[in-house]
Amino acid sequence: MISVLTPTGTLGYGFDAQALARGMRFEPDVIAVDAGSTDPGPAYLGSAEPLCSRRVVKGEIAQLLRSARGAGIPLVIGSAGGSGRGELVDWTADIVREVAREQGHRIRLARIYADISRERVEWALARGEVEDFEAGFAVTRETLDDTTAIVAQMGWEPIAEALDAGAHVVVAGRACDDLAIAAYPIAAGADIGLATHMGKILECGAFSAEPFAMDVMLGFLHDDHFVLEPGSLGRRASLKSVAAHSLYERENPFLQRGPGGSVDLSGCRFETEGERRVRVSGARFLEDSVYRVKLEGAGLKGYRTLCMAGIRCPTMIERLDELLENARRKTVEHFAPDVVTPSFRVYGRNGVMAELEPTPRNGGAHELGLLMDVTAATQELARAACHFLSGHLLHVAWPGQVNTSGNLAFPYSPSDIDAGAVYEFTIYHLMTAESPTELFPIHYDDV
Repeated sequence: MISVLTPTGTLGYGFDAQALARGMRFEPDVIAVDAGSTDPGPAYLGSAEPLCSRRVVKGEIAQLLRSARGAGIPLVIGSAGGSGRGELVDWTADIVREVAREQGHRIRLARIYADISRERVEWALARGEVEDFEAGFAVTRETLDDTTAIVAQMGWEPIAEALDAGAHVVVAGRACDDLAIAAYPIAAGADIGLATHMGKILECGAFSAEPFAMDVMLGFLHDDHFVLEPGSLGRRASLKSVAAHSLYERENPFLQRGPGGSVDLSGCRFETEGERRVRVSGARFLEDSVYRVKLEGAGLKGYRTLCMAGIRCPTMIERLDELLENARRKTVEHFAPDVVTPSFRVYGRNGVMAELEPTPRNGGAHELGLLMDVTAATQELARAACHFLSGHLLHVAWPGQVNTSGNLAFPYSPSDIDAGAVYEFTIYHLMTAESPTELFPIHYDDV
């Protein structure tokens, strides 16, 4: 049996110390945690800013390193810093070194980088080895010109190589979430399909438990099945919670794609073991004939300024769509030929899902929240356009208006808030790799 403890769904999002202590009493073989995702959008990749604060991440690494070193087991961190960009691998590794010194540990630290050069992508393009994944467009030289950072999702193999080389702590760049968790079991000889399926469920921590939370979850991997149990006695794994999480973030309920292949889940079986455990079996790994990795690229789109306001005037609410469209048009025209892009979210009326809202609300609300969003080539231009836009709506008149001014209520002063650089995904494609480890160099430090 091989056991894995995953403390939380994302490093920096928290876990219960008592749940960690209880989980460690099961004597896991490895602590493995995912630290990132594309879920927060392209900004963290484009800017190389960490997803979570250094203070919070250091506090969690301190608990995990103390537990791992106390048990003599490795600690694996995938997608370091959020996006897994090289600067964030270094940022995380610096925290690990600092904590190791403070706690008096002597460790071998492995840093695995996932940054991909423009030249490597151009070489693959020339060979026809780049294909669309979910982007909906092809990668071109113009695409690369607009891209400031590219990473690739590594599979389990680079992490396994670092563990085989004696690393006590592995800080990996962008990694496929489930395979960062599954790397140790696969390196130890476990079935790839079962280990990957277990990794998929564990990578979100106790989100596969009831009640779900960012908290400790354990997996116990056997030859033909694995068993899941939360670290906290206040939670339990159920058939519903575990099976539901097997479907999480998956377009095809029976196929889990990743670097080098897919996991076939069509034969999966879920069974309860007591009141707090679930046994899972049946996953099969289907190896691809060509090894591909997913590329993620981000580029600078411009700069953003935001303005938040409340609307309580009933006649303004009645005509809001017309007033917003006129304000958008006047702002665009006022700043031409410079390009500014205003947009709105109306909270209380389709503000979350916008045009995807299945039950649209057209009027009827007595109070609405308005988020004004302006992007432009410079921060100064975005701020100027946002202030023009909010000022216009603040003082605009319309037939049937009751109040003469003050159409908007601003909760903050200044009302216009600079949000900084805006990034967009420029690459979301698959690329052929010469081998599972070709793109992911490993560096070792004795701390």
